[in-house]
Amino acid sequence: MAVEKTYPEIRDAVARLCERFPGEYWRKLDQEKVYPSEFVQALTEAGYLSILIPEEYGGSGLPLGAACAVLEEIHRSGGNGGACHAQMYTMGTLLRHGSKEQKSQYLPGIAEGSLRLQAFGVTEPGSGTDTSRIRTNAVRDGDDYVVNGQKVWISRTQHSDLMILLVRTTAREDSTRHTDGMSVLLVDLREAVGNGLSIKPIDTMMNHATTELFFDDLRVPAKNLIGEEGKGFRCILDGMNAERILIAAECIGDARWFTRKSSQYACEREVFGRPIGQNQGVQFPIARAHIQTEAAALMVQQAADLYDAGEPAGAEANMAKLLASEASWAAADQCIQTHGGYGFAVEYDVERKFRETRLYQVAPVSTNLILSFVATQELGMPKSF
Repeated sequence: MAVEKTYPEIRDAVARLCERFPGEYWRKLDQEKVYPSEFVQALTEAGYLSILIPEEYGGSGLPLGAACAVLEEIHRSGGNGGACHAQMYTMGTLLRHGSKEQKSQYLPGIAEGSLRLQAFGVTEPGSGTDTSRIRTNAVRDGDDYVVNGQKVWISRTQHSDLMILLVRTTAREDSTRHTDGMSVLLVDLREAVGNGLSIKPIDTMMNHATTELFFDDLRVPAKNLIGEEGKGFRCILDGMNAERILIAAECIGDARWFTRKSSQYACEREVFGRPIGQNQGVQFPIARAHIQTEAAALMVQQAADLYDAGEPAGAEANMAKLLASEASWAAADQCIQTHGGYGFAVEYDVERKFRETRLYQVAPVSTNLILSFVATQELGMPKSF
């Protein structure tokens, strides 16, 4: 079944909600670099941000495929899920590796909207995509961990109450494997900011509320350790795979928005006495972008199905993200080309969506790192680094 046919009731409801937040809403936020608080609140009240939380904790208890449908529909409607998608993919870490006590303490509040878990602290300036080389460390001191270090490109920390944080509890050189020695902490940002954590906003080409974080003897209760100390990389992978699948769904939504926008404009715009879409030089690239999108959507669905079944989904998550991001970028480029000069006019929304979807060629996980993973892990070729 094609991705767009899954969860039709959810898709229709999300589309109706998004009608309340048209292009004018997103353009204004983009120009003023303002977080879409009203939109996120509407999603929260409708229960979409708690879609993965089990019913016993107040959520819907639906699989990742349902979350994919929500985010795809947001993007297909011209919006952007970057303001809220972390509350979905962080569930991959908290739900699968959190203790019963942690789930009981935090999940009901997240489900009802009184708590927001929107921050995922992994990337550092000196490590880039080599997560094993993170240097932010946590040292056990009685009932606390004391955290020191720095994170970068961590979005929504100023709009979140909680953060999933990856730290080193054992130095890389002292670990048996380079992915050992890392641990996951759940940080209460309401208590942390000003008490060992400082946040510096980063101005970027898209309105993504991203920041740089500085930790200076931040104390985090040891009871906030998620999973086993030193085995945090495995815990974080479940969140990362979910993130890549969800981002891929967003890219499919973007691509479908772009191809719809392109085809509509190609039918309406007349030059030399006929619609420009009557020219094969215009219509064929749009058709190719559509085909590329539908093929990528199938991989996204396969990745989500494997993840929901508890099967290994690393390769599929990576391939889905690569294919979907390339499909959205191809569709975006063709949309600009179809609109000509009007594609650069703010009022058409094309240039905004063009900037937003370009991000996914870079993050999360770069295209080259995906290709390296597939080459070495799936095809058995030697590592190039």
